[in-house]
Amino acid sequence: MGNTCSNLGIPPAKGPHPVGCTDFMMDHTEKGSFFRLYYPCQESEKAEKPDWVPCREYFNGLADFMKINRSLSERIFNYLFGSFKIPAYMDAPFRCNGKCPVVIFSHGLGAFRTLYSAICAELASQGFIVASVEHRSVGVCGFVLTCTNLSYPLQVKQRADECILALDKLAEINSGTPMQNVLQTQFDWTTLENSMDMCRIAVMGHSFGGATVIEALCKEVKFKCGIALDAWMHPLDDEIFPRVKQPIFFINSEKFQWAGNISRMKKLDSAVIQRKMITIRGTVHQSFPDFTFLTGNWIGKLMKLKGEIDPELAIDLSNKASLAFLQRHLGLERNFNQWDPLIDGEDTNLIQGTNVTVLQSAI
Repeated sequence: MGNTCSNLGIPPAKGPHPVGCTDFMMDHTEKGSFFRLYYPCQESEKAEKPDWVPCREYFNGLADFMKINRSLSERIFNYLFGSFKIPAYMDAPFRCNGKCPVVIFSHGLGAFRTLYSAICAELASQGFIVASVEHRSVGVCGFVLTCTNLSYPLQVKQRADECILALDKLAEINSGTPMQNVLQTQFDWTTLENSMDMCRIAVMGHSFGGATVIEALCKEVKFKCGIALDAWMHPLDDEIFPRVKQPIFFINSEKFQWAGNISRMKKLDSAVIQRKMITIRGTVHQSFPDFTFLTGNWIGKLMKLKGEIDPELAIDLSNKASLAFLQRHLGLERNFNQWDPLIDGEDTNLIQGTNVTVLQSAI
């Protein structure tokens, strides 16, 4: 039995569209594609919200990643998180007027495809189709946790390839190509034919997923811009920085970043390509995944899952700033530009740029 505290839970999306979700797995091999898809949907009385953690193997995977005992951690994780639901309806029918822009989302190290549902569901509620990739380098592969022992620079390249493969699969689905989904969900994939605007595509990710954003932008020009949430820049080779030609938005937490990491972000500064950075006051590294909403204040701060700021306010600022940036660089005709000031850190809870002092000589 999971944590049933009534004031805990992943916040519902705020956009005009109800949100559906489904899973796609191409095959069980390491070269396949596996992602959770979030999309605008029809409201349906039959549709149910899925569990936040898809199955118990994920608890074991988290325990292995954290190097703690499986049997003990499974009971703890199940108590804390076992009852929570994703703020989206599983396999609900797709519905949207006009074509949807596309976002590919990359999770952090040791995470998996469902842990950023507050971000992905919000984007879907605003009319995006979002594929949250489950990476095979360190994650759950066919529901069995695997670690390929790749070095971080090799992992980030593999992760970028997995993001590009997910995009390729969406392009095939959009074109009406019949797709085999080994998970055999109830979702009708044919309804997504001609639903996506394949000229308006962005890539987004957190931590190691933030580094994946930079690598993916370098590898695939179909990504028109990238949003890196509290990016961990270590896996990236310096030589790719001048090859990235798309706009990038760094949204950082106040407590995670350090001078060496920020200096690598600043190597991407450009006089001709928009590169933006803001920092959200009172946030920690885990202010972006859903964990931050699912623990009480004492446990959350003890486990460094919560900062000093209200977690819903923090994710709202991040989501609104992201939407404004996506409108600007995907050429969308929406009302997200009402949040343009957030891109420049114009809010009492934001810092323009960084709170970290970086010597110019380090850049």
